[in-house]
Amino acid sequence: MFLTKKEQEMCDGEYGETIRKSMDILVALGDIYGASKLVDITSAQVSGVSYKTIGDAGLEYLEDLAQDDSGKATINASLNPPGTDLDNWEELGFPEYFAIKQNKIVDAYANLGIAKTCTCTPYLVGNVPRFRDHVSWSESSAVAYVNSVIGARTNREGGPAALAAAIVGKTPLYGFHLEQNRKANLVVNVSTELKGADFGALGYIIGKAVGSGVPYFKLQNTPNNNDLKTLGAALASSGSVALYHVENVTPEFDIAGEADVEDLMFIGEKEINETRQKLTTTDKTPDLICLGCPHASLEEIKQVATIVQGKTIKNKLWICTSVSVKATADRMGYTQIIESAGGNVVCDTCMVVAPIEEMGFEVIGVNSAKAANYVPSMCGLDVVYNDVENLIQFE
Repeated sequence: MFLTKKEQEMCDGEYGETIRKSMDILVALGDIYGASKLVDITSAQVSGVSYKTIGDAGLEYLEDLAQDDSGKATINASLNPPGTDLDNWEELGFPEYFAIKQNKIVDAYANLGIAKTCTCTPYLVGNVPRFRDHVSWSESSAVAYVNSVIGARTNREGGPAALAAAIVGKTPLYGFHLEQNRKANLVVNVSTELKGADFGALGYIIGKAVGSGVPYFKLQNTPNNNDLKTLGAALASSGSVALYHVENVTPEFDIAGEADVEDLMFIGEKEINETRQKLTTTDKTPDLICLGCPHASLEEIKQVATIVQGKTIKNKLWICTSVSVKATADRMGYTQIIESAGGNVVCDTCMVVAPIEEMGFEVIGVNSAKAANYVPSMCGLDVVYNDVENLIQFE
């Protein structure tokens, strides 16, 4: 892989030990995947934040990196969700030992220059690349969104690689950074109109079918951005999809090569309904309804506020979002409506990376196919998959 004079000096440690370690990661990735060179990036999104997933070893690694003042993020860079609401963990019942370690992890990232904007939807809170920008993002649903809906270019990076890219401001030029790799290889004809959790069910089906491929969807109705967020998250969790196209919707659909694709799938109402049922693992009533995987938008919070206004919720309700979106929900009065009904708008974390299995819950109600796929395996809990209005019960 070709390196400029300055890049070679970075590798040689002339700009500090943290930059040298970061270059080691990026050059190794480039060599493995046959990259011709490094390319400048405008944005990074870093995963590997929850204490649940990286543990004490990850914390030690980050604190060690942060000791070198020369190694700071050089571009707009944000964090994935941690395992707790960083400010209100005690009120919500998160374990103290976990919350203490979790805050140390986030502080270490901050010392490396990564913004403490902890969210899996950074495109809702200021980390918004332009069309065809090169970026280095690592959270699977965010990768699917930024590639597909925005049309920026990233591979599905691991947390250490995205952190290294944020520090250096570069990433290896391979994979989805190259236009020839952004073509579709499966066309999906959907014969029924979709709404709500149907988009997650569709994504779950196609993710399993296409793996790391690039699906091209022909839909009966036009999805909004929340629908596309849901679709991409499901595609990325049941498979490893980093890019998809929707005819007449996403920005690169017309160059996706749909006419050249030989592999076709046909999805109807039967397949959608069967998958919705399959994603539910129990017939028990959920004791926690957890929405916001990926993190809820302001529109989604407004929808919940409209549903619960003037009522009392029977089961616990968490709506997971970023601190920035919650601040707007506070001003709009949505948070107060939800709290008056007995629910909580929870910042920073989500049910997948939080230690909910230690908090007395047994059955989680979700409207996210990603959460329905991950909660049983990562948390050991049962899930009920449905639309929001069907999950929330009232006294």
